[in-house]
Amino acid sequence: MNASSLPHPAPQPSHGRQPRATAIRRIAKAAAFVALGIGSAHAAAATIRLEDDRGTTLELQAPARRIVSLMPSLTETVCALDACDRLVGIDRHANWPASVKGLPQVGGIDDANIERIVALKPDLVLLRPRSRAAEPLERLGIKVLALDAKTHADMRRVMETVARATGRPGAGEAFWRKLDAGLDAARARVPAGWQGRRVYFEVHGGVAAASESSFIGETLARLGLANAVPGTLGPFPKMSPEFVVRADPDVLMVSALGEISAMAARPGWSAMSAIQRGRVCSFASARFDLMMRPGPRLDEAADAIVSCLNSLPAQNPR
Repeated sequence: MNASSLPHPAPQPSHGRQPRATAIRRIAKAAAFVALGIGSAHAAAATIRLEDDRGTTLELQAPARRIVSLMPSLTETVCALDACDRLVGIDRHANWPASVKGLPQVGGIDDANIERIVALKPDLVLLRPRSRAAEPLERLGIKVLALDAKTHADMRRVMETVARATGRPGAGEAFWRKLDAGLDAARARVPAGWQGRRVYFEVHGGVAAASESSFIGETLARLGLANAVPGTLGPFPKMSPEFVVRADPDVLMVSALGEISAMAARPGWSAMSAIQRGRVCSFASARFDLMMRPGPRLDEAADAIVSCLNSLPAQNPR
């Protein structure tokens, strides 16, 4: 019998070494598991978590790319943070920057058109906390971020929240530092004779005023001016003509709609020193709008106030 006719022994499994095919399958499986884990980690890292002024936590899986804004100040904030190209809809009152005027309008702050908003397919809607649009939009699965700025600190927070929503964390804080520096620069231009003088800032066509506790009042304080309306009355309290007469402020600040002759016709106002000496700052409509909006043009509002003070006839108002 030759060797070729002898039966061959069955192959024995090797010790400490897997068959090649089995090893490859296990390596592939492990690699897929690791890839899945890495992908999940990246997805988690990309999630943007925001808390709005309702105390609601909002999660965005990616930075907002299609934004509808239902407040002019929020529209301005988006644009100031170099995200104007992400706006797809605005409220009817937004008018700055000029580029937003060509965007679809979806109503006003309190009467937003839900159907028009949905048709724009936004991945984020910016509105104020008490907006009636929030609930129906959320029921339709649209992300809503409710923000409101009543003070300078609020403005700072809102700017950074919007920056994070657009995928640019830190940009809001950087913009605020720029505004803060602008307020300091504006204060340096206030005439010495006006430092500490009392201002009455009229709003809502004369039926109310900006008090010490309003964001406008904070701007006046940053400029070294005093406010004739105490903060204890609320940010924008309704005022009687008699209160202003008794307060006898050093200067009146009003919309251009408020003519001095018309103000002098109010009961007792003709006797006020600010009326008699022509110490009235009257702001054109566009300028007054920016002063009434708690947004990224805060430094421009301060500049407008300082420019008026410098134009008044008496450097020393007393």
